[in-house]
Order: sequence, then C-alpha cells, then structure tokens
Amino acid sequence: MARKSLIAKENHRKTSIKRYNQARLWLKQQIQRSSSYKTRVQLQGLLQEFPRDSSPTRLTRRCSVTGRPKAVYRQFGMSRHLVRELAHNGMLPGVRKASW
Repeated sequence: MARKSLIAKENHRKTSIKRYNQARLWLKQQIQRSSSYKTRVQLQGLLQEFPRDSSPTRLTRRCSVTGRPKAVYRQFGMSRHLVRELAHNGMLPGVRKASW
C-alpha cells in the first residue's frame, strides 16, 4: 500500500493539470505558430512560469486499489499483483489463464 501522502500528491497534480490545461495548450499553439524567435522565447518564458505539477508528464498511473506506482495495467487500472490474484480467483470477466 502506498503512503497516503503520495496518493494525495498525485490527486493534487491531477487537479493542477485540469486547472492549467487550456492555458498550457493555448501557449503551446502560440509557440508553434510564432515565426519570430523573440516572441517564441517570451512565450516559452510564460510557459515556464506555470507550476511544475501542471505538466501532464509529471502524472504517474497508480493502482486504483493499492496505490502502487509501478507495473500498472492500463486496461484494468490495477497493479500486476492484483490482476494476477483476481484473475486466478475468476473475478475478472473475460480473463483466462493462457495455454498453448
């Protein structure tokens, strides 16, 4: 189980990303459209003034049950440990043990 403070930090990052998403996208479009180097540098400076946690790349996927940050299956939103356990118990519909 992950520490509660780390899970809270991830939730804070999610809200920060939602809050600044439109402004970040608009600035990035303006940077791509600008032809002069001077305006591009000014716009990049404005982009750097945003909080670090408003960048989507800082967000990590976590297990929805345990909060584990590594080995998380996107399809299930759970860590590999839980997926394996639930699949063996037959609690994940449509998932079967492979045999060939």
